[in-house]
Amino acid sequence: MTWNLDNNMPIYLQLMEQIQRDIISGKYGPGDKLPSVRELAVEAAVNPNTMQKALSELERGGLVYSQRTSGRFITEDEELIKELKREQAGKYLAEFFENMRSLGLKEEEIRVLFEEAMKGEKKE
Repeated sequence: MTWNLDNNMPIYLQLMEQIQRDIISGKYGPGDKLPSVRELAVEAAVNPNTMQKALSELERGGLVYSQRTSGRFITEDEELIKELKREQAGKYLAEFFENMRSLGLKEEEIRVLFEEAMKGEKKE
């Protein structure tokens, strides 16, 4: 996994987003065990305390849970994961439309471009 962190946002929030993205994309499935805090921190090149904070926040949100002696696991609540995926997709779409409108494109022009892009994806 590539961790692309920048200084414009708190590191723990970026870590949370990356782990959440890995969960909703299927890299980690429901019930899967996450690597240890230390392993994830080394992989992301961050302080283990920062990674711990990110995982604790994900736990607070119900996406991850702890078993005292076994580590952290992904929730088995598939509806929660689906809802997070829909929510994230909605954010990406809103950003896409905002960017298209900032270029001065009208709704029909955006639709045509979107459909052309979708056709191009199917060919590959």
